[in-house]
Amino acid sequence: MLMPELIARKKAGLALSDEEIAWWVNSYVKGVIPDYQVAALLMAICFRGMSSRETTALTMAMAHSGDMVDLSTIEGFKVDKHSTGGVADTTTLIATPIAAACGVKVAKMSGRGLGHTGGTVDKLESIPGFDAALSPERFVGIVNRVGLAVTGQSGNLVPADKALYALRDVTATVDSIPLIASSVMSKKIAAGADAIVLDVKTGDGAFMRDLQDAFELARVMVEIGSAVGKRTVALVTDMDQPLGMAVGNSLEVQEALEVLKGKTGGALRDLSILLAAEMLAVSMYPDRPKARRAAEDALISGRALERFRMMIEAQGGNSAIMDDPELLPQPKKKILVLSNRDGFVTGFDTEAVGRAAVYLGAGRAAKEDELDYAAGIMLNKRAGDRVIHGEMLAVMHAGDRSDVAEAEHTLRSAIHIGSEAVMQRPLVFGRVTSTETEIF
Repeated sequence: MLMPELIARKKAGLALSDEEIAWWVNSYVKGVIPDYQVAALLMAICFRGMSSRETTALTMAMAHSGDMVDLSTIEGFKVDKHSTGGVADTTTLIATPIAAACGVKVAKMSGRGLGHTGGTVDKLESIPGFDAALSPERFVGIVNRVGLAVTGQSGNLVPADKALYALRDVTATVDSIPLIASSVMSKKIAAGADAIVLDVKTGDGAFMRDLQDAFELARVMVEIGSAVGKRTVALVTDMDQPLGMAVGNSLEVQEALEVLKGKTGGALRDLSILLAAEMLAVSMYPDRPKARRAAEDALISGRALERFRMMIEAQGGNSAIMDDPELLPQPKKKILVLSNRDGFVTGFDTEAVGRAAVYLGAGRAAKEDELDYAAGIMLNKRAGDRVIHGEMLAVMHAGDRSDVAEAEHTLRSAIHIGSEAVMQRPLVFGRVTSTETEIF
């Protein structure tokens, strides 16, 4: 096969065969095809798109480019959950123990944060002693014993995605739904679960800011999962404001614990229950109302909290943090951010809230950046809330390396205050399954 011929055909809007797609993916991973030819093909895909068959073929070629995780020794039905990323999105720390408490096996491989979005592994590693670098044997053992384990992605899991994403990032070819869908789903398929629940974010703090684009991405990913025999469902949810009130690693762990203990509600709790219910619906409870009742019962009864404690202990973490949050990393200083006017919170520049947390040290601007697990932001207001002059909008948690001035400037500009309250967006816009798209 010749790469220039494949580029020319895709440039003309013609489809590539499964064999051709597998060939160029494998050849690129092996270093046979140069960056400039793959970049040209990616740009052609951006302009011309891919058919459902092509997108599935690309996904499977990427999934098989490295290790494929074997979860066959885990007893029971395995469900994975994935979010496309956002700010103050701590649902994994709540939804997965809820699902595990109901009998679902959750063998979750998670990534680290980069930029304004937080990573689940970073949050869990803020717990003293927590080990997210599990061997395959230990990972499987914990899931069989506890029902839930979270580990970082292995070094050779989907190497094609690592190589292609790095190239897309510097060639303006990130914003292509077939390329995004294949990137996400190749990792989920390689991770070995029987079913996949997707949380596709839309809004200011999401990758897919346009609602229709978010539904299209959800549809394509569900189609891919279903085509390869994975029960797959997606919720399209709001990220036009931070999901929770905590932004930052140990702060988000504390907020997740407050939800698991039944001490706080709001959007984070509501969405976590909905996602847990979807995890049950694709595995144990086909009747969604029954699945939701089971998820709520696991949370209210404390069984989900106990499951989270079991996971922390099994992975070497200090579970005493659940009773004494002061054992989590603590900031060197706290800075109040006060309102300079009366009015209503009309909205957020959600991505900017995430950037403010990065300035404080809670996130990474580059992969090699070291995190300050104690750094972050505790918000005191949500969109629609009334504020008065001098009232606290947020508290910044800072350390020695924090750029407090830049963080405060960014955060203030990210909280929009107007003279009149505005209508709020729904938390969930709809559900996509293999058979239908429901608009809520």
